[in-house]
Amino acid sequence: MEKPNIIRRMYDWVLHWANTKYALPALFILAFAESSFFPVPPDVLLIAMAVSVPSKAFRYALVCTLGSVTGGMFGYLIGYELWYSNSGDFSGFANVFFHYIPGFTEELFFKVSKMYEENAFLAVFTAGFTPIPYKVFTITGGVCKINFLTFILASSIGRAMRFFLVSAIIFKFGAPIKSWIEKYFNLVAIVFTVLLIAGFAVVKYLL
Repeated sequence: MEKPNIIRRMYDWVLHWANTKYALPALFILAFAESSFFPVPPDVLLIAMAVSVPSKAFRYALVCTLGSVTGGMFGYLIGYELWYSNSGDFSGFANVFFHYIPGFTEELFFKVSKMYEENAFLAVFTAGFTPIPYKVFTITGGVCKINFLTFILASSIGRAMRFFLVSAIIFKFGAPIKSWIEKYFNLVAIVFTVLLIAGFAVVKYLL
């Protein structure tokens, strides 16, 4: 039998916190870490906790949002201060991310940099709400030195919409909806974002 890979072990480790008295601080810390370097999304723990105590689902969503946005600020700081060496090349710190952080590639970094040239708010919001690697956007935002208030506003809206929507679904439908969320929520988030962007484009065209 094959040993589970490291991501699966991390996933299981994250889930075990739901049944401990440290679940709430663990949720905050996980959401914080995922915004800059940790590979497992906080939704995993949020869903487990909300299913266990649906009456506290929105409280958990708030904690998750605060942790994620605060972690996003830390990611922004990493990009702003540590990404390039004095010679103008990628620092050793940046190369650690490129080589060892799942989903964080040099190619994606440059794609996100290009997105920030076009519309920084929309780029951060999209990353905050959809399954696109949010950490890439937080760090690249600091590297590109996008407006910090724009970054915080877009992060807060995107992350809050994602986590509160998850909690609202569980609050409404309870445990039976858990497997559906885990299977289809990311697809729903992507479709919603595409429709939202399309709506903005139509309004802009008409005006």
